[in-house]
Amino acid sequence: MKSQVNSNGCNKGKLSIFAEKISKISLLALFFYSLTGYGFEKPPRKKHVIIGYIAGYAGIIDIETIKPEKLTHLNYAFANIRNNRVVLDEAGTDTVNLKNLNTLKLKNPNLKILISIGGWSYSGNFSDMALSVTSRKTFAESAILLLKKYNLDGIDIDWEFPGMPGAGNIYRPEDKHNFTLLLKTCREQLNRLEQQSGKKLLLTVATDCSKGFLDHTEMNSVQVYLDYINLMAYDFLPEVPLVTAHAAGLFPSRKFAISNTISQSIQDYLKAGVLPEKMVLGIPLYGHLYQLKTHTLSAVGAEIESHIGTKGFTFIKDSLINSNHFQYRRDKSSKSAYLFNPYDKQFVSFDDEWSVKQKCNYVKKQCLAGVMFWEYSSDEKAYLLNAINKVIK
Repeated sequence: MKSQVNSNGCNKGKLSIFAEKISKISLLALFFYSLTGYGFEKPPRKKHVIIGYIAGYAGIIDIETIKPEKLTHLNYAFANIRNNRVVLDEAGTDTVNLKNLNTLKLKNPNLKILISIGGWSYSGNFSDMALSVTSRKTFAESAILLLKKYNLDGIDIDWEFPGMPGAGNIYRPEDKHNFTLLLKTCREQLNRLEQQSGKKLLLTVATDCSKGFLDHTEMNSVQVYLDYINLMAYDFLPEVPLVTAHAAGLFPSRKFAISNTISQSIQDYLKAGVLPEKMVLGIPLYGHLYQLKTHTLSAVGAEIESHIGTKGFTFIKDSLINSNHFQYRRDKSSKSAYLFNPYDKQFVSFDDEWSVKQKCNYVKKQCLAGVMFWEYSSDEKAYLLNAINKVIK
């Protein structure tokens, strides 16, 4: 039998013979109730989440720039780990930021604020901390104290990466199972606090989209303890040889050669046993700029001289797209936008309103939990946040 699609457009897979019989019985019941005047009440559809990461390491956050009504969750990045405990490295500004962020609930009482622990720069002590029952419990208990002190709604673990060096961090084979045990411990501690406070508390993770990450973790087991898995579906940087490619392509491109795509990553996660309703698709609010070789005539397949850096989307839109120096192009096969400067030989890979719409529609079609983005200040005019809100409800 062909795969079925439910009312939300989600693939349900093949129905068994038994399920077919049950479906026929259900249709008869529905017909009966329609005659008798009774009806079935549809279960409420779970809303998609919109999770924004916001960087506290840059200093005091201008709270007036945040649009809490357009978010469901806000993850404050980052807390560090020292002596197996969660610490605020920039306590002078972090304490102010966390207090100010809580005032956003006056505008959106349903907003959830989480503390994100780790990240690229602060993942160096995860492996040592996760080694023993005692150290894992110490970590989880210190995180709970932080939640209570700043009235936060949960913990986001951003270990980059279990079993892999990341930014040159300590790592070991035991990380694979210890990652699972760490999240189990965190969930147990959160459950205890929930019983005391009566308040729902969240546990989420930020994860890499590589097959290597899945090979070094037990995501099928891990998901039991998690509310959401935030997929960092970006920074798919060019491979050797260094030629132009999309940094966050949704589908394979007919123009640009690169093996990493979001759709492939989602399929890899599904094959690993991760439920779609746990997955949150990451969207970059920034783009990568590259200097190309001087003989370049086209952006497609062009050799890269160097990586210039990253720029936020507000800058890209206002200063690059709206200038006369860059040619704006859409790769309709990949659902990706890019810019090419034929005079200065520069290439920019980024997401714009059009590509974000494609990704949000993909999230709905694949029945994923929603979207997240990195990082709030990269698009101060909220061009992309507004685009997300037009599709994700």
